[in-house]
Amino acid sequence: MKTALIIGGSSGIGLDAAQRLGARRAAVTIIGRDGAKLTRAATAVTQAGAPSVTARSVDLYQRAQVDEFIRHLTAVPAFDYVINSAGYFFPTPFLGHTREDYRRYHDLNESLFFLTQAAAKRMVEQKRRGSIVNIGSMWARQAIKATPSSAYSMAKAGLHSLTQHLAMELAEHGIRVNAVSPAVVETPIYGAFIKPEEIHQTLAGFNAFHPLGRVGAPADIGAVIDFLLTDAASWITGAIWDVDGGVMAGRNQ
Repeated sequence: MKTALIIGGSSGIGLDAAQRLGARRAAVTIIGRDGAKLTRAATAVTQAGAPSVTARSVDLYQRAQVDEFIRHLTAVPAFDYVINSAGYFFPTPFLGHTREDYRRYHDLNESLFFLTQAAAKRMVEQKRRGSIVNIGSMWARQAIKATPSSAYSMAKAGLHSLTQHLAMELAEHGIRVNAVSPAVVETPIYGAFIKPEEIHQTLAGFNAFHPLGRVGAPADIGAVIDFLLTDAASWITGAIWDVDGGVMAGRNQ
């Protein structure tokens, strides 16, 4: 039985990926901050078919909680799959950024870095030929004036770079590391600055921005993550896949 760790798996893209893994009868561990969301997510993953679901509340902005979970990772069997799906997004002009909101992006990256390190160490120790997928972003690859996102994009560009470096360093251990780079996807991440009940209508204004004529859904990204984790992608590592409705190929606007 395969095992999977989804960091940020209580909603959106991470939850979709967790449900897909559950449907493939993987034992799934999801971590997130909101206990109520974790409970709902665990139920959804169980209903998808996962034989075992573990939900752990970990605030990635609290170093003590992250370190505690790292200690947990060193004591449990290695995971086969790791997905880094935790994220935060709040468009802010460069000239208006504060140190505090800048740190919201880079503190998150720090936590993902060391959690991934702990999981990878365990894979190496137990000779587990695992697979890691990071959730990057189109914003790491080009700037969009309507959504000023310098700090967010800097952090996501770092995650893209980390993907390539880990792919090189871990290849000798049979561990593959890839990333997906989505454009606008309808997920709760936009709730930081859009009322939840208005997210769908607001993001519909970005449909024409994508050559395929619509914003993405978590399932669009989850399907690609699922593929990258499997043996069907056994000769793919260090790749950053644009899953973006064609935005990086060219835009309608």
